[in-house]
Amino acid sequence: MGFEVFSKGSAPVPTVPAVTVQKRGLFSLNEAAYKLLGEPEAVHFLWDSDNSLIALKAVDSGDLNGYPVRRQNTRTGRGPVLVSGSMFTRYIGLDTSQAKRWTPKVENDMLIVDLKQEGALVISNRNRGKSAKEMDEE
Repeated sequence: MGFEVFSKGSAPVPTVPAVTVQKRGLFSLNEAAYKLLGEPEAVHFLWDSDNSLIALKAVDSGDLNGYPVRRQNTRTGRGPVLVSGSMFTRYIGLDTSQAKRWTPKVENDMLIVDLKQEGALVISNRNRGKSAKEMDEE
């Protein structure tokens, strides 16, 4: 018999930090990742092109290079934290045609996403029944 592991879906374990780059460059941090950053009101995007590393660093909300963070559900103040990063992803040439999730590490008070590691493909509930080919055609 050839057993296969059943993939439960794309939802990360809530206690494990996760950074997702959604289609078109929106960054999503789960609660664990946001807490590791100190729950800032804004972040800097940093890029290490030699090592293909993205870093997010907490900054003051008045910082001119800071990107504001917001909760996905502004009414309840809960849920993932979102940061608009489309200009940044275009600048570094990151393919954002499909959403991908990484488990970041923390170094020097920054969340580090290693793009040399393959990100986990994130499939939204509305696309769960579609094949990869159908999603590529969208």
